[in-house]
Amino acid sequence: MQLCTPEQMQSIDHRTIEELNIPGFELMDRAGQAVAGVAQRMLGEISDKKVAIFCGKGNNGGDGLVAGRCLLQAGADVCCYLLASQNVFTGDAASHLTLAQEAGVPLATILDDDLKSMTIEADLIIDAILGTGLKGMVRGLPAAAITRVNGVDVPVLSVDIPSGLTSKCGYPDLKNKNQWPCIRADQTVTIGLMKIDLATYPGKAWGGKIEVADIGFPADAIKAENLWMSMPDREEMARLIPTHHPAEHKGDRGRVAVVAGSVGMTGAAVLTSKAAMRAGAGMTILGAPVSLVDVMAMKMTEVMIRPLPETTARTTGLKALSNIEDMTSWADVLAIGPGLSQHQETTELVRQVVSRSPLPVVLDADGINAFINHTELFSACASDIMMTPHIGELSRLTNRTAQEIMNDRIGIAKQTAQSLHVTVILKGACSVIADPTGRVSINPTGNPGMATAGSGDVLTGILSALISQRLPVWDAARLGVYLHGLAGDLGAKAMGQHSLIAGDLIDHLPDAFLQVRQTCRQRD
Repeated sequence: MQLCTPEQMQSIDHRTIEELNIPGFELMDRAGQAVAGVAQRMLGEISDKKVAIFCGKGNNGGDGLVAGRCLLQAGADVCCYLLASQNVFTGDAASHLTLAQEAGVPLATILDDDLKSMTIEADLIIDAILGTGLKGMVRGLPAAAITRVNGVDVPVLSVDIPSGLTSKCGYPDLKNKNQWPCIRADQTVTIGLMKIDLATYPGKAWGGKIEVADIGFPADAIKAENLWMSMPDREEMARLIPTHHPAEHKGDRGRVAVVAGSVGMTGAAVLTSKAAMRAGAGMTILGAPVSLVDVMAMKMTEVMIRPLPETTARTTGLKALSNIEDMTSWADVLAIGPGLSQHQETTELVRQVVSRSPLPVVLDADGINAFINHTELFSACASDIMMTPHIGELSRLTNRTAQEIMNDRIGIAKQTAQSLHVTVILKGACSVIADPTGRVSINPTGNPGMATAGSGDVLTGILSALISQRLPVWDAARLGVYLHGLAGDLGAKAMGQHSLIAGDLIDHLPDAFLQVRQTCRQRD
């Protein structure tokens, strides 16, 4: 599914009207009809159901007026509350205001004092106050209307985007509902294309169930915008899952080499290796400090383990370079970093291994930390590099503050991927995937229960397994993050978010694959 910014949507809208000669009046009519259709589904039996529509003076309000006219004609008891005098409405919104009047839609102009005293009796509220053109925090009468609507225990349907939502919201405390005035919708009908602010937080929490309404924007108008953001859907992910020939043997199913673990961090190595096997790799070999091999062997039966020369601190040492090169000569992909430590000798080893690797590399945790102040080395790497930083790791790597990254996760992930020539998976709620070509994908799966130690190690294993099965790096990144989040969602459904641990993600990974595959079967 393609994602767009408000500016991109505005450009598509303008191009459709000005260059392709589809009147804005007609587009508004289609949008309002789509809103009315969703409203009818939410209401069920619509006859005599009360619908309160709050309309701003702009195009969003115009969409609401069309919806009001359609719902009235369908038998609903409709009232449109105007947050501006009728003579303030202009353009297509003014034209549809006239049509609403002619159709007999009850209209009421609302002032601040009216909001304080009015009683809202409705089975459904439609929010058509503000659209995507908002640049900052909403104030004045619209803000008061938003607060009033949020205080009514009635389902709310937002038009295009919940009023008040903007990329400027950042990440406010969602528990404090007064921090940023914004409609908390039960459902949102977004017009034309999915908006980026609905695919990321806080909009993802505030928009409710999202439905994209196709109102006939021409494909040429959309293509001309060169959209570079997307969000995977299940059907698309189903097509990416590797398939295997019946005659294949374990060596054909993908070989994963993992270099991970140090004293006190054996779990990271185990989780990565187990996840690789669960994600379909035919064979996995783990390289770990020699003194820790027996411990790891007790925790795994399906994974081969290779003892590596270690430092006095029981981390993997430089003498392990030739051993790791033997592993990479056998494997299809290298995963390096989980639980390795930041020992000086170990970090030097990581830089040498990655720089010389003939294989695609999945770089995680201390593997990423090894390149702090050494990012220039990425340009010399002969193979594809995929890194999986969380906010803190990306902060240290790019010399940006965590808050800077939080304020612009998409932009900084994209910039990092392009400048370092790597694929970046910025982990977190709605993980951001960016590649060197400028493409960005926003992951829709996952839940807060996955914020637990070892979750990232599991992701590294999944990604490595998919690459080993000959999936292109970009596709492996999107599918791997999607399945990882889905496994977390299935685990949370079974046992709740509070008790979720990393091992549960591995346990629910088979069901995640099955559910996604089922999409293919249903389609076929």
